[in-house]
Amino acid sequence: MIELQDALRKKEIWAIGGGKGGIGKSLITGNIGITLARLKKKVLLVDADLGGANLHTTLGIGVPETTLSDFLNHRVKTIQEVIIKTGIPNVSLVSGAQDFLDAANPNFAQKTRLLRHLETLDADYILLDLGAGTSFNILDFFLFSDHGILVVLPEPTAIENAYRFIKSAFYRRFKKVVVNQNIKDLIDAAMDQKNNLGIRTPYDLIERVKMMEREVGEILELEVMKFRPKLIVNQVRTKNDIQIGFSMKSACQKYFGINVDYLGYVEYDDCVWQSIRSKRPLMIEYPFSRPSRCIERIVHNLLRKEQLTLSMLY
Repeated sequence: MIELQDALRKKEIWAIGGGKGGIGKSLITGNIGITLARLKKKVLLVDADLGGANLHTTLGIGVPETTLSDFLNHRVKTIQEVIIKTGIPNVSLVSGAQDFLDAANPNFAQKTRLLRHLETLDADYILLDLGAGTSFNILDFFLFSDHGILVVLPEPTAIENAYRFIKSAFYRRFKKVVVNQNIKDLIDAAMDQKNNLGIRTPYDLIERVKMMEREVGEILELEVMKFRPKLIVNQVRTKNDIQIGFSMKSACQKYFGINVDYLGYVEYDDCVWQSIRSKRPLMIEYPFSRPSRCIERIVHNLLRKEQLTLSMLY
């Protein structure tokens, strides 16, 4: 049950992730933030790609003196002390860990402290730029957010990794709502696609859980309904590339029972790599380009879904 206080909280936390590196998560995160800022929203970008931070580069900022590692390593008391100005109106940044070797795998206390401090920050939107892969820390940040957004390229390996990310996040969410250790162990076993239990989809898992504890299985069915990851297809060149988002949405519903929202696509254009090379944000360097227009449409789609969600709470 969503508490009224949570429903009415000012800030929204969006996490942008992906199944692999090099798919444009940081570029999309930064430019979504700039688009929100132009709508008079106060935005904080957090480079949560722990151990591989580069969000500052996409914003045209040099390596900051204070980073997330200073917070994680208790060199500063509050996360406010590592927030820096970007020079872009309404956009601030917490740069990712650069020099803390354990930052890529924060322990439970560090992660809890970070999430707790994020919830206290003065911002309309907090955007988390997640690292690549499906580690528990990445999945937890994705699940913690109000909107978990997945970036995918129209390439077989990227699509395969995106499916793996969705499934892993789904099972991670399952495990967090389960108390029975035997069921937790069953979920762990189901994570292996080649498990000898015959569990290949979340449907299979739920049916197996119902055989153990029907009430728990019914709870997991509700979790399926509440889990709605968002999808962006990046570097689109053809109409078939655009269609990939709809195909993934259909496949997730058919095989996983998961409702995925296809937010839209970002067209491939040379201006993207040119903006990266010049160390200038795309939305500022090429505001009228096709990729910039695509990102604007994605942000408006997200805001419409946000308003729809809020209207359903009352």
